[in-house]
Amino acid sequence: MNSKLTPERLRKKAIVYVRQSKPSQLIDNQESRRLQYGLVDRARGLGFQQISIIDEDLGRTGSGLVERPGFQRLVSEVLSEEVGAVFCLEASRLARNGRDWHHLIELCGMVGAVLADPDGIYDPMLVNDRLLLGLKGSMAEFELSLFRQRSIEAIRQKAHRGELRIPVPVGYCWSPNGKIEKDPDERVQQAVQLVFRKMTELGSIRQVLIWLRQENVCLPVSSPSRGESQRVWKLPLYRNTQDMLTNPTYAGAYAFGKSEARTKVVDGRARRTFGHDKPRSAWMVLIRDHHPGYISWEEYERNQAMIAANTFGHSDAEPKAGRGGRALLSGLLRCRRCGGKLYVNYSRPGGVVIRYECSRERLDHGQGRCISFGGLRVDQALSKEVLRAIEGNAIEAAWKAAEQIEQQQQELRKAFELEVEQARYEARLAARRYEAVDPEQRLVARELEARWNVALQKVQELEDKLEEFDRNSPSATLPNREVLLSLAQDLPAVWNSPSADMRLKQRILHILIREIIAEVDENSRELVLLIHWAGGQHSELRVKKGEGGKHRYCTSLEATEVIRKMAGKFSDEQIAVTLNRLRLRTGLDKTWNEMRVYSGTSPASTSGLRLGSEEPARGHSGAGSAAIEPQSAECAEDDRREDLARLSGYGVCSLADSHRGVGYGGRAAGSRES
Repeated sequence: MNSKLTPERLRKKAIVYVRQSKPSQLIDNQESRRLQYGLVDRARGLGFQQISIIDEDLGRTGSGLVERPGFQRLVSEVLSEEVGAVFCLEASRLARNGRDWHHLIELCGMVGAVLADPDGIYDPMLVNDRLLLGLKGSMAEFELSLFRQRSIEAIRQKAHRGELRIPVPVGYCWSPNGKIEKDPDERVQQAVQLVFRKMTELGSIRQVLIWLRQENVCLPVSSPSRGESQRVWKLPLYRNTQDMLTNPTYAGAYAFGKSEARTKVVDGRARRTFGHDKPRSAWMVLIRDHHPGYISWEEYERNQAMIAANTFGHSDAEPKAGRGGRALLSGLLRCRRCGGKLYVNYSRPGGVVIRYECSRERLDHGQGRCISFGGLRVDQALSKEVLRAIEGNAIEAAWKAAEQIEQQQQELRKAFELEVEQARYEARLAARRYEAVDPEQRLVARELEARWNVALQKVQELEDKLEEFDRNSPSATLPNREVLLSLAQDLPAVWNSPSADMRLKQRILHILIREIIAEVDENSRELVLLIHWAGGQHSELRVKKGEGGKHRYCTSLEATEVIRKMAGKFSDEQIAVTLNRLRLRTGLDKTWNEMRVYSGTSPASTSGLRLGSEEPARGHSGAGSAAIEPQSAECAEDDRREDLARLSGYGVCSLADSHRGVGYGGRAAGSRES
């Protein structure tokens, strides 16, 4: 009997502490766990009757950087003064950091408990034993540091050669000779290439995600399982799309050490967290052209710059391009007075009214706004400037647009074709399994037959989906190239079309224009815009501010004068035809008809000219009826000149500058702009 195991200590209970550092050791290193559980027999052989096992820390490191509920329970048991001995396989099982180790020794010495391992029994109350226990703890801590240092150095050296088998993303796999190569599955390759092409086209991770989900395009995702990871196809999430578009592996680069572990003190103890991204300059290894890439490194760089430009809400973020909304100049305007960015303010239901305003002085100093102005006239004026800058490339852009549309449809159809092909293979595989089963195995055959039916149903659904895509494919209704070229000649009409994508127009402006410095000239009531073009050129644009009492749906002065001069001599139908020949539009930019002319010839707007006795009846087809006959395109300009010459006798062409214009029914839908 060991003299350190006094009868008083034997009457108390013994604790066997069991721990292994990693979850993988629970599977691969089972002998160590058996040895630790075998300490129960040793404690019983030494005379302890009450034996308790603490094994909550299996799979947890003893470095002190993670929570160990088992060790905390051990400390609580020791503090209760009901423990006579603590058994462990070696000092490193109890702790591999000096704080936990020495804290446990101190507590055992205070309550009179001993520590035991296969080599002996140690009493912390004895100086020699306490010294020996201190050395054992220091050696365990040093051993962990030595293991970590050797492992990290070996990993670093192998990674610098590009031979460390790091996990590769979807679309790649490790070859038997230790090289990274593309996944041999053609469907996987096509899906990855489609994502990068859509990123180049749409310029935003979220827009790519929205397009993929709208078109029901599934992406491959690695599903971790025991052994090799399995691939599943499902609709993408934002995280999946972001990981794919930001991973340098797809650019043919081998990158290692992109993230780091950080340690912070929580409740007086060190806690380590992993997965914190590091800047590219701090990556441990970056080897370009290491393996075949889906995109070039230059395209990867452009994508990262585009993603950084789309970042919004951070203090160091660039202006976000292509956010959508009705404001064309969002993120481009800067106040000349204080240097702050101009914000966009939307009002009215649906955000139909746009105002650009600088609120820096109000936010920082409690004063009024620096400048504030409506966005409609500014957006229209900048649109004209941009159209003048790019009109020379309109034809080339039309050709490229047609080619891109055709390519997009082909890529999308290819994705559906590969999905159908994969489903047909799975159906054939299910059929072979059903045919190979013994007919006597009714239960098995019934289950395999059900799986076969499910696979056939999936094939039918995907084939129907492909047929529907072919029927509704936009390529069948696309205009031919001649029509596209004719549209390129009328670029303003294409730009101002309601179907034009606002995000695309915003991206075009952010490519062409670096910044616009805005100022308001109160004397001339003009907006002064200094445009800094991307090429280094600068230009000044002045936009007249709206006058009080007017809105943007006012009828033009020329159209108002024509209506006023013709009101007592021609029918409303004839006046409408004449206005349309003169290419004059209503306040809502529509063509004229009889009812719209009548709304513009009310007594309040025409000073009672319609009350004259010479007014023909409504719909009269006498004199001037030739004006309503259909005209050919070749005679349109001649008719316009004849109408102007005929109307000049009535003084229509001498417009009064002070006239404010006449609206018509429905103008209340407009909005004021100052």
